[in-house]
Amino acid sequence: MRKFAVSLTAFAACLFAGTAMAADPIRVGIVGTMSGPYALFGQNFKRGIDAWVAQNGNKVGDIPVEFIYRDEEAPNPAKSRALAQELIVKEKVQYLAGFYFTPNALAVAPLLGESKTPLIVMNAATSAIVEKSPYIVRTSFTMWQNTKPAALVAKERGAKKVAIAVSDYGPGLDAEAAFKGTFEAAGGTVVEAIRMPLATTDFSPIMQRIKDSGADTVFTFLPSGPPTLGFVKAFIDNGLKASGVKLMSTGDVVTEPDLPNIGDAGIGILSTYHYAVSHDSPENKAFIDQFVKDGGKFDEIAMTSVAAYDGARLIYKMIEATKGQRDPDAAIAAVKSMSWVSPRGPVSIDPETRHIRQNVYLRELVKVDGKLLNKEIQTFEAQPDWALSKK
Repeated sequence: MRKFAVSLTAFAACLFAGTAMAADPIRVGIVGTMSGPYALFGQNFKRGIDAWVAQNGNKVGDIPVEFIYRDEEAPNPAKSRALAQELIVKEKVQYLAGFYFTPNALAVAPLLGESKTPLIVMNAATSAIVEKSPYIVRTSFTMWQNTKPAALVAKERGAKKVAIAVSDYGPGLDAEAAFKGTFEAAGGTVVEAIRMPLATTDFSPIMQRIKDSGADTVFTFLPSGPPTLGFVKAFIDNGLKASGVKLMSTGDVVTEPDLPNIGDAGIGILSTYHYAVSHDSPENKAFIDQFVKDGGKFDEIAMTSVAAYDGARLIYKMIEATKGQRDPDAAIAAVKSMSWVSPRGPVSIDPETRHIRQNVYLRELVKVDGKLLNKEIQTFEAQPDWALSKK
């Protein structure tokens, strides 16, 4: 009996020791639009991360990784800053990621240095965000990357007089500057530049201004969501498309989930973007298969899922490089110059700017086998300086 008691005690001690030695999980805070009008894109953050974890496990070596989600809902810098503070102080996250809107990401930047917390931006597209802290790295895109090719395509396809219409906040101002500078340098003329409040829902007066300008082409950017669908439908319903005015946009304006609502009237719209669900590669097929296998719907795949999938890759690399320790300098250093093949194509992290380098594709809205899709018809290979507002 005594021998059994001793053995049981020894077993319990070993079990306790094993538990005590188990690594504590690395906690990662994800801030995204999980509800409200932009919920699809925040939920895509989670779908992309879930796809990465399903394919690569929930541990880096022996270190468990736990993702904690918070809802920013809309452009609200004060709320996003408070959410980030809660994640850092209360939840003790070692990394932050996500952020759909630029103002929200900018509000969090001052917290990173003091708390020694790296931030992976998975959407917010203003070029200057990464300049606000050495602990920020981007896996999404910048407006400059996607807009400069749009201006080149417009000029190559005969546009002479362009009206620009953008949302009146950081990414929109970047898009306006990038298109105007590139198009005018190529010999084109910008006849109207309209900045639309983010809350705009009635686009008819804007369409009238465009008509009155005499523009043969419209370039536009709005953040993906209800406003983009409203703008495209107003462009069609107010007769601009029927009158021969061309619409050129970044891919944010014709996201795949919105295509059924745009309908056949949108066929022929051109956009420049760094991803299309139709991108033909084994990496994209594997990603989409996993997205759907995990319960996501094919028709709801948005670029934010790919940025989150790639962002999780960076987080795992940072954890591996630091052996789970809080060392933001080593973590950021580990991903500078990192390169891989993403579902969007070949990408890398620029060692100087911490922007992502990536191809940009000219896409045309077409109908194939009864289904609307953005078909890639031209590739602009990665240009590092295109990510920068100063170039």
